[in-house]
Amino acid sequence: MSATAVTEKTRRTARAAAKKKRGAPRPVWGLLGIVIFLGIWELAPILGLVQARYLPPASEVLIQLGRDFLMIAFWEAVGETMLAWVIGLSAAIVLATVLGLVIGMSGFLRRFTHSSVEFLRPIPSVALIPLAVLMYGTKIESSLMLIIYACFWQVFIQVLYGVADVDNMAMQTARSYGFSWVQRVRDVIFPTMLPYLMTGIRLGASVALILAITAELIIGSPGLGHEIMLAQSGGAIAGMYALIVATGLIGVVINIAMRAIEKRVLSWHASVRGEVIV
Repeated sequence: MSATAVTEKTRRTARAAAKKKRGAPRPVWGLLGIVIFLGIWELAPILGLVQARYLPPASEVLIQLGRDFLMIAFWEAVGETMLAWVIGLSAAIVLATVLGLVIGMSGFLRRFTHSSVEFLRPIPSVALIPLAVLMYGTKIESSLMLIIYACFWQVFIQVLYGVADVDNMAMQTARSYGFSWVQRVRDVIFPTMLPYLMTGIRLGASVALILAITAELIIGSPGLGHEIMLAQSGGAIAGMYALIVATGLIGVVINIAMRAIEKRVLSWHASVRGEVIV
């Protein structure tokens, strides 16, 4: 075994030992935080810090959540929300990636579209709700319009950053070897852009869920947000909080899944492998 290999193995062992010395694993601290939060939530209405009719104890909400898990209507609502999430996020990723590549690779297009991007990007998606209702009513298309608009900018900006980060020398070398536009994108630009793209997708996944619930809550599109609105208007406060907790759990699952996908896709990247560059 070479001296370099031994040194690298020693470094990895030292990093692993350092992590163990830091204390309990991160999931343990996360679970402890959840237990403390639920304990405070449980005691707040019992001690009279808040009125129980406005914030029921955590145990009551969790029991209602367990009942919801056994109801077909609940899973139908989850399916409606996730359908809007998948379609909206997918459409935004495709549009943003293609446009980001085309615009990012052209200095003229970057300058030409800069003012438009800076004007449109800060507009909140919820400001488009009246337009969405006028165009599509309470159909799923209204949710998709808001999701696509919000997620598009998350991915598009990251793609532009990724294209701008490509080494100019590598591009010049590719041109000198006669690489076509497709070859330059595939072999030079895409590997550099991919970490930025995955960051945009991960951020967009969370935003897509937020906009899906918001659209269902305000517009009345079918899904968990609509069920929350119905529970609130019907006075089923425990049921309303149970649905809110359900949306939070879905968000956690989505975040964990997206991080796992990101690590899988970027397993070759230094940021994931945790290499120490000396």
